[in-house]
Amino acid sequence: MFNIKKILAVLFRKPISLYQLNSYSTQKPVKVIIGSGYTHYKGWIHTDIDTFNILKKDNWDKYFKENSIDRLLAEHVWEHLTAQEAQLAFWLCFTYLKPGGALRIAIPDGFHPDPEYIERVKPGGTGDGADDHKVLYNYRLLSEWLKSAGFEIKLLEYFDEDGRFHQQPWSSGDGYINRSAENDSRNAGGKLVYTSLLVDAVKPS
Repeated sequence: MFNIKKILAVLFRKPISLYQLNSYSTQKPVKVIIGSGYTHYKGWIHTDIDTFNILKKDNWDKYFKENSIDRLLAEHVWEHLTAQEAQLAFWLCFTYLKPGGALRIAIPDGFHPDPEYIERVKPGGTGDGADDHKVLYNYRLLSEWLKSAGFEIKLLEYFDEDGRFHQQPWSSGDGYINRSAENDSRNAGGKLVYTSLLVDAVKPS
């Protein structure tokens, strides 16, 4: 059976994204989803690589001024970048965020204690899209790279080296993450089958 919503999204995503990038109001909070895919969140500018390549500074300059973005949101994007690309992208995010603005990033968690989870999400793993994964992060590596770009770190959801899960309260209004402890349907019943390493990276005021 055809999924009409997905067909329409494929047909119209690019012009809608370009329209949003070229017509957003700076009188309202500027909130941008990186790699939005089929997601559509009210009040957010939706982008994908065909409309906005986060590795190219001229793409950033085309649509944004430095220190102008309030929120950036990226769910399962950074694992598709090489180590060098990831660190460049963090630096560019930092450059274009306002002081006090934040990047909310969710990626597969390399300290998840379930071997089947790791097998699915590791580079070359068995999960959807894992053939293109470049880096398997944990909270220590991600924090190190974000701090190197200038960010202050708020760890929201993550497993530590001993397989213990840590969680801090966070609001979906600041960026909805589907693959999270509370929102992923695979975690029904309280068992954490699928979670993400979830972090708010804040540009100091």
